[in-house]
Parts: sequence; C-alpha cells; structure tokens
Amino acid sequence: MSTPNPSPGHHPSSSPSGTASSTASARETTEGTVYTVTGGDWDEVVQTAAKSDDERIIVNMGPQHPSTHGVLRLILEIDGETVTEARCGIGYLHTGIEKNLEYRTWTQGTTFVTRMDYLTPFFNEAAYCLAVEKLLGIEDQVPDRATIIRVLLMELNRLSSHLVAIATGGMELGATTIMIYGFRDRELILDIYELITGLRMNHAFIRPGGLAQDLPPGAVDQIREFVKKMRKNLPEYDKLATGNPIFKARMQDVGYLDLAGCMALGATGPILRSTGLPHDLRKSQPYCGYETYDFDVPTADTCDSYGRFLIRLEEMRQSLRIVEQCLDRLQPGPVMVTDKKIAWPAQLALGPDGLGNSLDHIKNIMGTSMEALIHHFKLVTEGFRVPPGQAYVAIESPKGELGAHVVSDGGTRPYRVHFRDPSFTNLQAMAAMCEGGQVADVIVAVASIDPVMGGVDR
Repeated sequence: MSTPNPSPGHHPSSSPSGTASSTASARETTEGTVYTVTGGDWDEVVQTAAKSDDERIIVNMGPQHPSTHGVLRLILEIDGETVTEARCGIGYLHTGIEKNLEYRTWTQGTTFVTRMDYLTPFFNEAAYCLAVEKLLGIEDQVPDRATIIRVLLMELNRLSSHLVAIATGGMELGATTIMIYGFRDRELILDIYELITGLRMNHAFIRPGGLAQDLPPGAVDQIREFVKKMRKNLPEYDKLATGNPIFKARMQDVGYLDLAGCMALGATGPILRSTGLPHDLRKSQPYCGYETYDFDVPTADTCDSYGRFLIRLEEMRQSLRIVEQCLDRLQPGPVMVTDKKIAWPAQLALGPDGLGNSLDHIKNIMGTSMEALIHHFKLVTEGFRVPPGQAYVAIESPKGELGAHVVSDGGTRPYRVHFRDPSFTNLQAMAAMCEGGQVADVIVAVASIDPVMGGVDR
C-alpha cells in the first residue's frame, strides 16, 4: 500500500505565501503521482503536504490474493472505504498458448487449447475443433454419436464450472458451507471425466473429426446416477443461499452493470443475462445440434451479482435436462470421421502406463501392410493438411461467448489461432462495476464475473 504525494492543487513546492520554490516536477507512476521537490524550506513542504485534504490511497489487491480468482492484479484507488478508481492488471499467467499452436499439428493443438480456461476444457476443445472442421469442410461428416457426446461433456462441464463459481464466490463472502457443497458436487463430475477421458482436467478428448475414443463401459450408468444425485443436491444451494438475508444483503445491488454497459463492453454470459436479455448462442446461433434439445435460457432483471448467482443456479438445472436428453439419444456408432486421411486412430486402451494406444491396434497396423504403417506414422508425426482459409466459430461457454478464429495457409499446422475468451472481455466490466462502491464489494463483483486467468492470459 502506498500513499501518493499531494495533488497538483496542493503542490508541495508552493510556500504558504504562494511563492514557488526553486524546482518542482511531477511524474505519473502506476501507484499515483510522485513529486520531486528541490530547493525551498523542508518545513514549508511538510506543512503544505499536511494541509492537503487529499487522502486517496492506491491499494494493490493481488496478483496473489484469495479473492482475485487466480493471478489477477486489481489496482484500486480508494478514498476511505470507497473505491474511486479501479483497474485490472493482467498477464501474470501468460502461457503463449496461441503462439505455441503455430508449431504443432492441428490435432496436437487440442492439447494446448484445453489448458486455456482450465475450468472449461471441453468448451475450449469444442470451439477449436469446430473451427478446424469448418475449414476442412467435414462438419456434416462428424458422426452423430460424437456430436451427442460433445454436447454431453460440455453440459457436464457447464455444471462443474458453475459449481466452482458459486463455491469460490461463497467462500470469499465467508460462506464456507456453500464452498464445501460446491466442491463436493464438482468432485462427482470430475470422477465422470476421469472415467471417460482418463483425466480430471486438460483432456484433449475432443479432436478434429470427432473424439479420441468412445465412452467406456459403465459411463452412461454413472452419469445417470450423478444426474439423480445432483437433482437432490441442487435444492440445498437454494436453502443455504437464495433466501439467506445475509447472502442477499451482500450481493444485491453490488457489481451493477445494466444492458447498455454490457453492450458497450461486450460482456456476455450470466452478466448479460442478468440484465434481462436472454442471449445464448445455443439458441441464437445453434451448433452441435443444440436446436434439437429442449431447455430454457434463464434470465434476471436485477443487473447485479445476486441475479448472476441465481442464473448460474438455474443454468445447472437446465444442463441436467440436456444431459438426460443426450443419454436418451445415444445410439451405437463411430466417434470419428471415416476419412482415414484425417481420422486419428481412436483405438485406445488402459495399460500399465495409463491410457495409450491399444497394443492390439498397433500390432494390427504393423502386421497389415507397410503402407498402413507409413500412413499411421505420417498422420501422427506430420498431421493432415487443412485447406487455406479462415474460420470463426463461437460457442456459449459457462462464462459467455467463446470464439475461435482459426487461419490456415494449407499446411499441417495452424498459421494463426486466436481466441475470444469471455473472461478477458468480461473483466473490462470490473471498473464499471466497482467504482463508487466499497472495497469489500470489489470481491463480490469479481466473483460474479467469474474470470479464469488461464483464459485471459493465453
């Protein structure tokens, strides 16, 4: 914490009588205006500074602070307990994912993008793969089973992301019980991920052309059990928080941002829907067959943190509806396009070293023909070629519009990949939500934005 020197209106270089001392200069720093005073009498400088009524203080909240959702730095100018100016300092988690994609094959790219917003890995993978498939012109060739499983995984991911948002947001307000409930229920979803993909996060399971492999035995039954259990557990959040007068007093009219503000700043997701606008890309620009699923888009008209909490709670209920519809639709079939020039081998097996290529499959390739072995080797090491062009695909992630802009120069690696990450765009709203409010309300506002810095600093 640092206190900047007095404002120009109370210049320390001026003597009480108004005569200027020999030299005074000011320079702006990240922590406010710093004045350099030379010449004159030191007692006069001290007296003038003492007379200043400017008590503005610059506070650094973060970049490592329990309430900044990761390595986010909030630079707050406060007057007493009131925030007069708020700014975000980002870049502390920069990974260079977008640049790294230019040095890997199209399929290897999924291993990078899944790590961006690490709470929504399946959405990152889906946006990227849909854009690659658009460039390849194989959107209609992706098997139905693969598309249904993609929707299933995305909706489970929406649940796990919202559970973290509610759990961490509650914890920052001191509601430790809601934090325990949130992580308890998320653990059930992570168990399902581990069963299906072999990993709890960073899956690289959705691939251009389909999926890495089919659902393992027992996955459908485990998901059905989870849906039943989750329907029982969701009302507990209502009992704990929705009508809780302390919880409501802490969140209502905090982090206010109306529709005009959302439009000006490009805010999407629960922030936009808390203004009463039912904008959801699953309805307005459907992808993966979302137009065939029966679900509602929850909204609120409060424009505040409490409204965003209620929306996330209702979106979890809608996601459970979609998950059940996916399970009912699943029919036996392939999970990868039939074009062998694109389809990565999806025959995986659980061996002593974890999940990897099936040895039987490798023996089959090596024993079939030299051509089959050469093709397998080239497909895995060099990758397939994507026709020159560019594509933009946007999907509705738990935090808002997640877009992938993919450019190909006709090679086996992306020429450029750029993501429109909703956390990055939504963070712009931080100043509008916080300025004029209390320091304690900054924490509530940031929690209601639910930013993940892996997506911001990609």
